[in-house]
Amino acid sequence: MQIPFFNYQSLFKEHEENFIEIFSDIGRRGAYIMQDDLSNFESKIEKYTGIKHAIGVANATDAMQLLLKAGGVGVGDEVIFCSHTMVATASAIAFTGATPIPVEAGSDHLIDPDSIIKAITSRTKAIIPTQLNGRVADMDKILDIAQEYGLQIYEDSAQALGAKYKDQCAGSFGLGGCISFYPAKTLGCFGDGGIVLTNDDNIYNVIKLMRDHGRGEDGNVSIWGFNSRLDNLQAAILNFFFQDYDKTVNRRRGVADLYHEELKDINELALPPATNSNNNHFDIYQNYEIEAERRDELKSFLSDNGIGTLIQWGGKAVHEFKDLGFTQSLPITEKIMRDSLMLPLNMTVTDVEIKYICKCVKGFYND
Repeated sequence: MQIPFFNYQSLFKEHEENFIEIFSDIGRRGAYIMQDDLSNFESKIEKYTGIKHAIGVANATDAMQLLLKAGGVGVGDEVIFCSHTMVATASAIAFTGATPIPVEAGSDHLIDPDSIIKAITSRTKAIIPTQLNGRVADMDKILDIAQEYGLQIYEDSAQALGAKYKDQCAGSFGLGGCISFYPAKTLGCFGDGGIVLTNDDNIYNVIKLMRDHGRGEDGNVSIWGFNSRLDNLQAAILNFFFQDYDKTVNRRRGVADLYHEELKDINELALPPATNSNNNHFDIYQNYEIEAERRDELKSFLSDNGIGTLIQWGGKAVHEFKDLGFTQSLPITEKIMRDSLMLPLNMTVTDVEIKYICKCVKGFYND
């Protein structure tokens, strides 16, 4: 078999006629920037997540930077984040003028609450938990820490649209969160795209201005802003995909169940939490990230057998990019990065292909 990690071409080919009609409709209407398609999509996300405000922006990195700036994070502040994340989390902090402070991940690959406490200083302004791989962190502990030390919370929930902790959606626990619509995400468009989620009216009003050069509906520019609007064509595409989003999440959870059942007895692997292993968590499985002994050998073996895999972020945690000025040593996160491998989990992979992947993994460790 030949099983790519992600089949980008299928995003278009499977519904080609529908997308041609969407392109034609947008073109006929001349509806390119901030039209009804975008406002309709924002309303759908608000209803789906139960979060008061959703603001479409150009990408999730912009979303996080806009949130931080709207919340008053800036020069002289420190913001704690988990180093087991994409560098974009840290860059959003850095571009506000604040200092990103990386801390350890726990066994679930999410931010370790104990590491947060150890990193707090008099300059600490906020905590950013990354809701990674479609799972929400233990937000009770993080909320308690934030309350005790008077800190803000922002969520990098780029990979977690619809993921929940105690029935509460990712992006709703602090001042705001962000979602990415990169093509390979659980809900993806045909390029870059993102959205801000917030229950805070002031944050919402500021970001609505900031995403469009600081301009209000009357044309007056009242604050310095950015050019970061979710393209209306991408919003129309997202509206199309969102119709089946519940089915998408259910299918991804089903694939995760199949992986778990097939691989759970391999001692050399550490698997993500199973779908029903903890009632506090509802995971959407953006990725299926395992920890594997002899990870690099396993990756090569699977490739030789036609199976595409991925090492997230090229195999480095954020603090390991020393050219950015980081000096921290985070041994737990570093071990996670040396051992982790993502197996194919998307809407084109079949049960037969999943069983073939698992057969190959078993064969590697039984050889």
